[in-house]
Amino acid sequence: MTSITYVKRRSQIEVYFDRTAVETWSRLTSDAPVNSIRATVRAGRETMRRTLLDWLPADLTGCRLLDAGCGTGALAVEAARRGADVLAVDLSPTLIDLARSRSAGVCGPGRITFSSDDMLTPTLGDFDYVVAMDSFIHYSSRDMVDAIVGLSSRTRRSMLFTFAPRTLALAAMHCVGRLFPRANRAPAIQPVGEREMIRLVVEEPGLVQWWVPRIRRVKNGFYISQAVELRRR
Repeated sequence: MTSITYVKRRSQIEVYFDRTAVETWSRLTSDAPVNSIRATVRAGRETMRRTLLDWLPADLTGCRLLDAGCGTGALAVEAARRGADVLAVDLSPTLIDLARSRSAGVCGPGRITFSSDDMLTPTLGDFDYVVAMDSFIHYSSRDMVDAIVGLSSRTRRSMLFTFAPRTLALAAMHCVGRLFPRANRAPAIQPVGEREMIRLVVEEPGLVQWWVPRIRRVKNGFYISQAVELRRR
């Protein structure tokens, strides 16, 4: 069951990415020229995507994978190329349409089903793998852990997710972000300390059947994110 704070923030995220930020997000996730700040974010996201893909098997034939918060679908396409049956979901119908158009004809031996939905919707079914790249960073640590617990009950092998680590650099970037007009701001990122996040996960009663084999931080200019792998025991 989702909390009131999760539902409220989910609504803010949907509005922002489906209306305010669509054009910016489209450029950021393409080969179009961007300014130096967004170039660091683009490069950082590519490094993080490669990291998460490296943590998945090279052959995903016969596996079902949830790309939770798929954005424009780059990770989903690569997973399908490895043979996965991918369900790519995002809150933004506009981003889903963009992801669907970009993936046309490039799925390889697997397949992708795109859906504008909440990643926690139970009727999405069960999965072998779940990947949530930068999909939790706007939620509180408690809502993030609750979401992971919810997904764990429908995941057979591993879950890969990222969070925004609490750092001085990230705090400074937030201060810079406050200089922009409020209408242009994304919902605030919710940083959490690395040790705190791992403690919340390993001490969570709903995750006793899971363990953390590896973590990795990716920092590139204005992009800072921490990857965590949760694997079923």
